[in-house]
Amino acid sequence: MALPPDTKSASNGPSGNDRAAAVKAAQQDVFVREVDDALRQDQMENFIKGKGIALAVLIVVVLAGFGGWLYWNHHQKTLREEHAEAYVQALDAVQAGNLADAKSKLKALTGADAKGNTVPARLMLAAIAQEQDDAKGAATIYDEVAADASAPQPLRDLATVRSVAARFDDMKPQDVVARLKPLAAPGNAWFGVAGEMVGMAYLKMDKPGQAGPLFAAIAKDENSSEGLRSRARQLAALLGVDAVADVVDAQGEPIADTAGAKTTNEDAKGGKAAE
Repeated sequence: MALPPDTKSASNGPSGNDRAAAVKAAQQDVFVREVDDALRQDQMENFIKGKGIALAVLIVVVLAGFGGWLYWNHHQKTLREEHAEAYVQALDAVQAGNLADAKSKLKALTGADAKGNTVPARLMLAAIAQEQDDAKGAATIYDEVAADASAPQPLRDLATVRSVAARFDDMKPQDVVARLKPLAAPGNAWFGVAGEMVGMAYLKMDKPGQAGPLFAAIAKDENSSEGLRSRARQLAALLGVDAVADVVDAQGEPIADTAGAKTTNEDAKGGKAAE
């Protein structure tokens, strides 16, 4: 009688050959991983031997540079705070009338490291010199600021105007015109102040035909101070130039009260005729 086939053993697991093949494949996989690990380790050792020193030096340099930048940035911030505090103290000293102490603090701010405070400190020193009747010393400082290409242009223009004002009586009128004429133009921030000095210089040069229209333009300049406009209006009237702006609305009514200015103009003309 024939026996039935043994299906139990076949269904319960792989045969001996299959198990042997699986073990061999696992061994080969482990071997390949070990070879790869050894190869990577060898490559890393070769890289470190060849370029590791240069890489380490580069890392040290980068870290040192970053640390130096942090220190420099902190140092600059500290200096700015110290300079700002010194400038405030100098202003307080000026207001208190202690000009010697103010000058001492301001001179410490005129160095290159003061940066943003340098030009204001120099202008303040010039103003103190002028207050102490040292017009020549004040003008010298103003001229230095005016010639400083690194200074902001508005401050250079301010220095130019104040330099001429400090020694106006001692300057040749043609030199006054040469220095201030670029600023004595309508629309310029210094038109009124610079224009008045240029106009006076024209009068010294016996050029009333150029002075009169300039004074009239200043009198009509709404950006100039009222005191300056009033002086310019009177000077223009004495020179025979109408300095009253004819500004009316759509109905022909004056926008501003110019009656007082017209009266001043007529009075000035009458005074000139009387002379």
